[in-house]
Amino acid sequence: MTDSQPNNPLHGLTLERILTELVERHGWEGLALRIPVRCFEFEPSIKSSLKFLRSTPWAREKVEGLYLRDLKRRGR
Repeated sequence: MTDSQPNNPLHGLTLERILTELVERHGWEGLALRIPVRCFEFEPSIKSSLKFLRSTPWAREKVEGLYLRDLKRRGR
């Protein structure tokens, strides 16, 4: 069995990297506007957001979806 996932654009990316890139691109305020969760709105940090996202599947899906939309817009 192989771990190769050539059609998965998230393959090999950590949630931390995805979140860091989104914060660099949109800022915390922009993330809170796009995905209204408390960890982006009040005293946001990578550490607290990762803890929340790892335990909340629907929020993680929204973050990954935003990242994929950004990739598509940039033509990757």
